[in-house]
Amino acid sequence: MAEQTVFEKIVAREIPAEIVLENDRIIAFSDIHPQAPMHVLVVPKTARYRDVVELAAGDPELLAEMVQMAQAIARERAAGDFRLVFNTGELAGQTVFHAHAHVLAGSLGEGSLA
Repeated sequence: MAEQTVFEKIVAREIPAEIVLENDRIIAFSDIHPQAPMHVLVVPKTARYRDVVELAAGDPELLAEMVQMAQAIARERAAGDFRLVFNTGELAGQTVFHAHAHVLAGSLGEGSLA
């Protein structure tokens, strides 16, 4: 069995996180290394998909729900304006291989988006 990702551990409440929004299929929490004034990760609770490409092929409805959640978070925290970033693959900066979106608002800082 593969080792759990940090996101699986957050979903299981084994690692604390600042939960922003949650439903049965998705959890959103503040990034611990924010790259913008608002930086929230939107993560499916299932670890079945390594990246957004697998998620889009396997469960496009879940991907749409993630986008809707990102929009709701941005409406509440950033007057509705936001960037939505999906890193796909190590060379693109993905460091956690569990599909997830970065919801960012405000000026971007230095560093990578896992």
